[in-house]
Amino acid sequence: MALDATAGGGPRRPPLTRRLAERGVDWTLLLLLPALVFAVGLFVYPMLYGLRLSLDPLEGSTFANYRRFFGDSFYRDTIWFTLRLAVPALLINVLLALPLAYRMRYAARGRRLVTIILIFPLTLGSVLLGKGLLNFLSGTGWLNRTLISLGIVDVPVQLIHNYLGVLIAVVIADFPFVFLLLLSYASGIDPTYERAAAVFGASAWQRFRLITLPLLAPGLAITASLAFVLGFGIFPSAILLGQPDGATRTMGVAAYSEAFQQFDFPMATTIALLMAAIELVVIVFVLTLRARLAPTVSSGIKG
Repeated sequence: MALDATAGGGPRRPPLTRRLAERGVDWTLLLLLPALVFAVGLFVYPMLYGLRLSLDPLEGSTFANYRRFFGDSFYRDTIWFTLRLAVPALLINVLLALPLAYRMRYAARGRRLVTIILIFPLTLGSVLLGKGLLNFLSGTGWLNRTLISLGIVDVPVQLIHNYLGVLIAVVIADFPFVFLLLLSYASGIDPTYERAAAVFGASAWQRFRLITLPLLAPGLAITASLAFVLGFGIFPSAILLGQPDGATRTMGVAAYSEAFQQFDFPMATTIALLMAAIELVVIVFVLTLRARLAPTVSSGIKG
């Protein structure tokens, strides 16, 4: 039997694609290398650098910043203050966006106009939105003047520089993301399942609870996770509309204060890493809960 030989007389080495195929590796995965390098440079390296920086405190031993954070209620309470904003804002946005997306999931009349109106806050940015709400919700703003002129209240309602003002800003800022994500997931559900259930006498609530909601669960979990991350990272509104030294001293505000007011960058990095850790824990919890309560039903998706 003749053997393929190289110029040096040895056996010819098979091509890389063949060697990868023999090991069960798809060579097209090599196309992911540029994206992998980009992800490592943009996310992994800064995370590792931040971890090293957090373990190099200005004063004390290696874990001094972490002991300082959890040992001082001034820092530790920022976790609770941030969760008080992120979780209610998440629940409000999902409860408002879900029925609206469900109703508009197909070619409903005025869908384009309503969608444009709902996503308009995205074009403003958080700073401009906070400034606008500051003028609208202030004691001399349009809302309070309208309430007073209608005789609903006698004195202006305090809606800014407190918890409520920041919560309103977070809800308005994050609602477009939640609505658009849920609308895209709801629009991808095959309507024939609901029609078949209706033929067999299922009510609208039964069709939603037993068919649409389980099929929507994966998208709902992803949406909830992203909305939580957005709300948990609140910063401009907490300063413009809240009490940055009190009830709305979020972890983002605390990290900013340490970095650019106290110039303690290791402590600021510590707070930022703890924020990322909490967000990761919540995301894993939501996705795990979704997987246990509503397993993915891929056959219900159009396409």
